[in-house]
Amino acid sequence: MHERERCGGVLAHPTSLWGPHGVGALGPEAHAFVDRMRAAGLRRWQVLPLGPAGHGHSPYAALSVFAGSPWLVSLAPLFEAGWLAPGDLDAEPDWPEGRVDFAQVEAWKGRALRAAHERFAREASDADRGALAAFCHDARDWLDDYALFMSLKQEAGGAAWTDWHRPLARREPEALAAARARLAGEVDLHRFVQFVFERQWQALRAHAHRTGVRLIGDLPLFAAHDSADVWAHPELFHLDEEGQARVVAGVPPDYFSATGQLWGNPVYRWSAHRATGYAWWLARLARALGQVDFVRLDHFRGLCAAWHVRATEPTAQHGRWVRGPGAAFLRAVRERFGSLPLIAEDLGTITEDVYALRDRFDLPGMRVLQFGFSDEDPKSALHAPHNHVRNAVAYTGTHDNDTAASWLLGLDREHDPRTEEERGRERARVLAYAGAHTDDPAHWVLLRLLFGSVADIAVAPVQDLLGLGPEARMNRPGTVGPQNWSWRLTDRDAARLCSDEVTAPLREAVGRYGRA
Repeated sequence: MHERERCGGVLAHPTSLWGPHGVGALGPEAHAFVDRMRAAGLRRWQVLPLGPAGHGHSPYAALSVFAGSPWLVSLAPLFEAGWLAPGDLDAEPDWPEGRVDFAQVEAWKGRALRAAHERFAREASDADRGALAAFCHDARDWLDDYALFMSLKQEAGGAAWTDWHRPLARREPEALAAARARLAGEVDLHRFVQFVFERQWQALRAHAHRTGVRLIGDLPLFAAHDSADVWAHPELFHLDEEGQARVVAGVPPDYFSATGQLWGNPVYRWSAHRATGYAWWLARLARALGQVDFVRLDHFRGLCAAWHVRATEPTAQHGRWVRGPGAAFLRAVRERFGSLPLIAEDLGTITEDVYALRDRFDLPGMRVLQFGFSDEDPKSALHAPHNHVRNAVAYTGTHDNDTAASWLLGLDREHDPRTEEERGRERARVLAYAGAHTDDPAHWVLLRLLFGSVADIAVAPVQDLLGLGPEARMNRPGTVGPQNWSWRLTDRDAARLCSDEVTAPLREAVGRYGRA
């Protein structure tokens, strides 16, 4: 990983930012968030996958691994450009506080983006039309399939592509040509939204770079079955003649779930990828690295071996490990990009060959403080601060963990897999380890350990910077429901982020531990 330096960062998905219209977006609030991070001395912003969320509103089950989420588009720049006028918008719903109601956002913001596209088509300048045409040309390798996929999916009432009219599901050329003609207006709309997303994201990235902040993206190893990617490239996945997955990916029973996690993603035909020199993967990484500075490769262990489960199994308990492409894949990436700006997500059931592959290519792994103090897990010691290494990214917790305060105080007993006795032992162990007292703020007990870690990069979820409780958890693995992925900062939280209450101790800790 290039640009190795000691620094601190924050983990916050853009949907979790405060602001109008029911969901965090890429406009003024995102720029202000960068400024507030920098004021606190933090120089890395890590986000979750940026794609249009699919099943369960999970960004890890995106409808495209190349596209950006329409709901991240900010309306403010559209007003500034003259592509929206106040009269174009419906009356806004009564948005919930501290949560994203995705159904409301999709309906209301979808109409707003459609209105912006219609006004653009009527009134855009020649320069803006030229910029849209240039974007569509440059992105055509993924954009054309994505725009048609989304248009067909809408026409089919949201049905999965495997349930479409057979000639469309099988991508017969005559059926696709007829669909492009029939749905030309919708296809143009989806192209336009991606153009706007890209313009806003690049403006945000440029602002971050000007302030000295670098962006860490997140790339799920697998693609969602119901996605433009699998529909457009079925030959790269293990599918049957009807396009259904023969086997799906997941992980065996672990800390988060006694029955494992059955993700449902189709697994790769790595031989087909190898035959093309990993062309699809290299294009995917090129797209990501055009948006962020570093990429966390989620489920890195799948490059060594992935947990394959028959598609008919109800849980992930019964499966088998199947070898992945390993070093050949990373060599191809290094040859293409000249370096490996990757972070290896090496959590969970990890074998020595995974660590060996990570170290062979000098990739930083992950260390999570919440995993570092168990007396039940023999691998817990890896995550204890005294066992951290420089070439790593340390976290208080990830998007899948409880918040630091809630975990340490044992507040979320319904979803915490630990017994009451285990919670008490871990809390006592953390407090003794940190030399902390029971009246110290729980989140700062872990934040001080985090910033004091020898790991080059230390990242805390924004929830932990604010000391929030279990209500602010981003995701509970193995569950599907409105509580997942929907948390966002309130205006009150945003005010605290720029107050001395939060920024002063952060600046002090960043400086004390050499991360300034």
